[in-house]
Amino acid sequence: MSAELSGAEIVVQALQDLGVEVVFGYPGGAVLPIYDALFQQSRIRHILVRHEQAAVHAAEGYARASGKPGVVLVTSGPGATNAVTGITDALMDSIPLVVLTGQVPTHLIGTDAFQECDTVGITRHCSKHNYLVKETARLGPVLHEAFYIARSGRPGPVVIDIPKDVQIMKARYTRPGTVAHKTYKPQVKGLSASIEAAVDMLAAAERPILYTGGGIINSGPVASQLLRELAKACGAPVTSTLMGLGCFPAEHPQFLGMLGMHGSYEANMAMNRCDLMICLGARFDDRVTGRLDAFSPHSKKIHVDIDRSSMNKTVRVGLGIVGDVGSVMEDMLKVWRARGHRAADLKPWWDQIAGWRARNSFGFTQAGEALLPQKAIQRLYEMTKAKKPIISTEVGQHQMWAAQHFGFHEPNKWLTSGGLGTMGYGLPAAIGAQLAFPQALVIDIAGEASIQMNIQELGTATQYRLPVKVFIINNEYMGMVRQWQELNHGSRYSESYSDSLPDFVKLAEAYGWKGIVIEGPDDLDAGIQAMLDHPGPVVVDCRVAKLANCFPMIPSGAAHTDMILSAADERGEADDDAKALV
Repeated sequence: MSAELSGAEIVVQALQDLGVEVVFGYPGGAVLPIYDALFQQSRIRHILVRHEQAAVHAAEGYARASGKPGVVLVTSGPGATNAVTGITDALMDSIPLVVLTGQVPTHLIGTDAFQECDTVGITRHCSKHNYLVKETARLGPVLHEAFYIARSGRPGPVVIDIPKDVQIMKARYTRPGTVAHKTYKPQVKGLSASIEAAVDMLAAAERPILYTGGGIINSGPVASQLLRELAKACGAPVTSTLMGLGCFPAEHPQFLGMLGMHGSYEANMAMNRCDLMICLGARFDDRVTGRLDAFSPHSKKIHVDIDRSSMNKTVRVGLGIVGDVGSVMEDMLKVWRARGHRAADLKPWWDQIAGWRARNSFGFTQAGEALLPQKAIQRLYEMTKAKKPIISTEVGQHQMWAAQHFGFHEPNKWLTSGGLGTMGYGLPAAIGAQLAFPQALVIDIAGEASIQMNIQELGTATQYRLPVKVFIINNEYMGMVRQWQELNHGSRYSESYSDSLPDFVKLAEAYGWKGIVIEGPDDLDAGIQAMLDHPGPVVVDCRVAKLANCFPMIPSGAAHTDMILSAADERGEADDDAKALV
């Protein structure tokens, strides 16, 4: 019979049994017993952030880079509410997290006690699942079950709310065996008949396309390798969502680049003109489809996803296959080879794609003294690609330019906020990734506005001696907001100019970082090299053209083939229906 432990000790022991190595958190009154238990052990490393939102983003970065669930520990009330943005971000992007929140003692719940909030109620719709644990004996089973839920099926965040008295009272803890939930049993294997039908459709297609998303990366590195094999076997072009970048090599001749609002012309046109679309681990997001009635109207569509609720949610498909995308691709390859299929003659299809590629939709010309942001990111990629860096981003124009001009060849190297679009994501995410891979080159490509959302986390990197690099694309505007104001609101730049910007070099130095300024094209290579040569953390203030827009772009309310490719294609002010869709 196991000895009795306090609830706090059970939490720590369960985390150790689950293989947790790092916890991101911020202490407060309602979690002090857990912090005391953490103090008395050495297996789990606690990372003290400066804001609870950053704790969750750091856990996301850790999870996405390592493939392991991220763990967060915050106090009740404002600790929990500050974490909500990160929890929602993880839900939207399918990131496995377990978030432990403190709560007031059970007898005070519902009395508006100090630092009380209804954490379970608040997080019900922004978590995959949540718990309020009122009995100490339930803590162990709940923790193990939470990790099972967070990791299995479509991954996501699980919240465990733990009253303070539950942390103090004692109970027996026994490490459970294999965890299984009575009702939550995600389907991993796709139906054989559906997989066979998908293979037959692929073999018969004249203009197929593989539309890939973050589900492939969530499935694990084997899935990315299987995608490469499937693409080679059938010869079809491959495109990727923002979240899927890295699941297929960026410089592979079959890769058409990112699709969607700021995707390549060839990717969006091929999606529109294909006769068979196989959606692998993506969800037909509105940033991808554009106007739904014009989205690939003449294609047959196959959707492979582990999340049954994603099937026919926004786009009707002819064949839905519920299952892990890695498992389904493995079975598709087996059927393909067993039936002796060979890649069809897709030369007419590839000739058509070559015509679209010739538009060079990601092209730009660096001229004059103002440094183009595209050039800055292109050179950052060229000068760092040999080091296989992990790249995080904030949210905005710089994020899209990074997706367009920084090439990703492996999964788990690209960390960005896709579904929620959370400014302030990139720096804490980079910190989390750096903790997962201490020797890796980790760079946060940031905007001068976004970086200020969680800039206090410079202190976290300093405290734990993390050599994170922050590369700020500084155009002095909230760039994407300004771009939408230009295109949709008659260039009325209401509150989008970042007035009173800090001196980023001095700010970096105040936190113990190295600061570097890049003033223009002539400084670019030297500035990047100086960043790479410095062994510690670095902030680079890269000053770029102030009014550069991110093209190509599908304007609000337009079809996915109706793209603005350059400033010459810009239209007048958008109508009200279009404005509503931004």
